[in-house]
Amino acid sequence: MNWTPVFAGVTKSQGLSKDEKEREKGPKMLAPDNTPLPNEIINDIIARHPDKTGDVLSVLEEIQQAHPLKYLPRETLDYVACRMGVSRSQVLSVATFYSFFNLAPQGRHTVTVCRGTACHTRGSKQLLDALKASAGFHEDDEAGSATSFTTPDFGMTIRTVACFGQCALAPVAAIDHEIYGHVSDFKLKKLVSAIDKGTAS
Repeated sequence: MNWTPVFAGVTKSQGLSKDEKEREKGPKMLAPDNTPLPNEIINDIIARHPDKTGDVLSVLEEIQQAHPLKYLPRETLDYVACRMGVSRSQVLSVATFYSFFNLAPQGRHTVTVCRGTACHTRGSKQLLDALKASAGFHEDDEAGSATSFTTPDFGMTIRTVACFGQCALAPVAAIDHEIYGHVSDFKLKKLVSAIDKGTAS
């Protein structure tokens, strides 16, 4: 199926006035904030966790959740280590050990495709490839065995997961943590288009 890219830029229009061009673009979106959180916010989070060594995990979880793009900038990890009085290597080991931590900016929406055996045999690889292509990713752009892809405008992150544990519903995908079963090309396209337009339930 030939999908129209759901996060493609607006096509330039010829012969339109400046105001008409702005209206054609639709509502303006705020530029994504991929800078570290202010130190004041980080300090407040750390203050709620008095155990300097045992609470690193909880502190990092709260900081990531507070960030608009749900990730932990390297500057933030350094600051947490200094502020909590623990080694940078300890903070980094926690951030890299747990798969739910992100060291790169994430999209405002996340689409996850299951790559378990049941889903694979029922076409999840084709779903994933079509989804990536629709978002503008091509094999030549991909490095190594990456399992996470974020669009340049931070509109969407595409991920894979080893198994959702919903094999009877294969192939399975999740949109912002809501799981959908028996996903087809058409169904996944419709779901992704809905979040792009802000009409997803």
